[in-house]
Amino acid sequence: MTPSERVRDAVARNGVDAVVTWCAAVLTGDPWDGPTGDLNWVADAGVHTSEWLANPANHYWPRVWAARALLYAWWPRASPAVVVGLADDAWRVREMCAKVARRREIGEAGDDLAGLVADPVTRVRVAAVRALALVGEAEHAPAVAAAGADPELAVRREADAARLTMERRLDRPL
Repeated sequence: MTPSERVRDAVARNGVDAVVTWCAAVLTGDPWDGPTGDLNWVADAGVHTSEWLANPANHYWPRVWAARALLYAWWPRASPAVVVGLADDAWRVREMCAKVARRREIGEAGDDLAGLVADPVTRVRVAAVRALALVGEAEHAPAVAAAGADPELAVRREADAARLTMERRLDRPL
């Protein structure tokens, strides 16, 4: 099953509230007291076994999967967990949380996204700039402008598109 199908199945079995609450708990490290807290909700258990997860190099994957699940199941009260995830040590978590911030238009993520424009990982910078296009305010324009001088072409392209989107959305030149 695809990630969206796994999440859809988890929602059908457990309800959107349980799935979203579980995902937020995984992202923030909060204890989970729900029905199962089973990673099978969002991960392919056939590939990602408990032995695989026990490897310290893979410790961050549940947070990636939890964030990704929020692309497909959502309640706005998960927004603070997504913002927490933007500061995660693992770049894949930061990238996925930026994607969620964009999809769910989490305005309170703007300042954190602006900071991620200087992230050492290109994919995180791209995701942050793309999210700022939809949730950034005028005070985030300098971060988008800085991304326009990024050494990576992908970031520069997204910065140009983000600036235009922000100008239209905010109805003012930036």
